[in-house]
Amino acid sequence: MTVRAAAEWELWTTTARVVLDHRDRRRLAAAEACVREVTAAVDAACSRFRHDSELVSRSAELVRGAEVSPLLASLVHQAIDAARVSDGDVDPTLGARMVSLGYDAAFADAPPVPTPEAVARELDGRPAWQRVLLSGTFLRVPEGVTLDLGATAKAAAADMAAASITARLGIGALVSLGGDVATAGPDPSGGWQVRVQDLDDDPADRVRIAAGWSVATSSTQKRRWDQDGHARHHILDPRWGLPAEPVWRSVTVVEPSCVSANTLTTAAVVRGHGAVAVLRQSGRAARLVAADGSVVRVGGWPDEDARAA
Repeated sequence: MTVRAAAEWELWTTTARVVLDHRDRRRLAAAEACVREVTAAVDAACSRFRHDSELVSRSAELVRGAEVSPLLASLVHQAIDAARVSDGDVDPTLGARMVSLGYDAAFADAPPVPTPEAVARELDGRPAWQRVLLSGTFLRVPEGVTLDLGATAKAAAADMAAASITARLGIGALVSLGGDVATAGPDPSGGWQVRVQDLDDDPADRVRIAAGWSVATSSTQKRRWDQDGHARHHILDPRWGLPAEPVWRSVTVVEPSCVSANTLTTAAVVRGHGAVAVLRQSGRAARLVAADGSVVRVGGWPDEDARAA
């Protein structure tokens, strides 16, 4: 078995991990620096939990419309695109609703949201994400809308960090940010082996992916909190503005990019029982763990016999 260098640290209430197809510890330190640089830039661009992030500090300007950094523009573009391809199931305009449900109080010391949560989401017949205007680096966010780019931004950070390591060091790399795993660079011998398991007592799988591919997992079991006696989790169904019914404990998808994989997994949680048919249609390898712990595999995800072989 190839010996690879790895490092991990706490980040964004989860764990960041970088693995290299190389044993050189100096390169590992450089790779970790790449990941930290990318994640710090993403955090500074779009975190809801920082007064000084570009997205929060310029919120008043963005109601009128303003030029923003290329990074923030890219992150917003990916979030809006995720909403488009998921027919609105992955909605980046639910930030105020997340605050009202107690997420920010449970997980971060976030700045107060300056706009009332009761602002209508469909002022002109379109959902709020369709009313966000992005043209190049010009961004306008409708009044009363709070962008929450968390899901797609974390996945984008994984994609960018893996690519940054390969560009700088010329070696294969795997970057994991919580449930978002991205790879880049030369294909290591035997491919990248990725263990897929949400909580410790959940079913576990191990899959092999080629370099340049990604794995994302969305979970209704993590980032949970209680609000006035009601159990909450962080994946909202945009139709109701409430946590999606936990039909699935977790959903995992293999895709060419972490952002597209994360879009599919988040949408699958929102779609509940309808997720299996949609994932089969997509043709991507996917694994869904039901509330009772049973596992559904679609799109060529290896079954137990194939993994044993």
